[in-house]
Amino acid sequence: MEYAKTYYAVNMNTNSGQVVIEGPVPPEQLEKLKFHEDLTAFRVAKQQFKALLGIAKLPEGRIIIVRNEDTIVGYATYLYPDPLERWSEGKMANLIELGAIEVIPAFRGTGVGKQILRVSMMDDAMEDYIVITTEYYWHWDLKRTGLNVWEYRKIMEKMMNAGGLENFATDEPEISSHPANCLMARIGSRVDADSIQKFDQLRFKSRFMY
Repeated sequence: MEYAKTYYAVNMNTNSGQVVIEGPVPPEQLEKLKFHEDLTAFRVAKQQFKALLGIAKLPEGRIIIVRNEDTIVGYATYLYPDPLERWSEGKMANLIELGAIEVIPAFRGTGVGKQILRVSMMDDAMEDYIVITTEYYWHWDLKRTGLNVWEYRKIMEKMMNAGGLENFATDEPEISSHPANCLMARIGSRVDADSIQKFDQLRFKSRFMY
């Protein structure tokens, strides 16, 4: 598969300062930037920045960032699903996962999360992909926000909707383990019928429901 990547950028004024939402950003450009110390949702900031650099070097890897001057204050990653996950079993070259999205607390609630998703989908090449994301309530920042799982899920859904991702049913055990968990996906306009059928078969393995 040809991995075409076209860079886009959007300037945005927020109450916390001006930012640029841009990408896909190549690794050599990422290396020139600082990584905010509050980006710790998945691992300590230094290790997470190293992980982003690794993803950016993958043929399919895409990194969209929120940049405040020379500091990364938010990001999203796109890459093939983990080999241990169900979504990799179909060996689909045109299925990629929104693996992580994070914004520092100072810029949350400003709309930059939605803008990350919008910028992500500006590249016409995304019409060739099925983009998925798996949302699990145990990853959500319920303690800091004071929201319950349903309030937080509503926020996550609205953010994903900004990138065209919608809810899809599945019998995947971890997602099915709690009603707040969900699978969301965006099927590009050029994705063929066979690929959609393979995706449906991945969504439901224990019974025929699609």
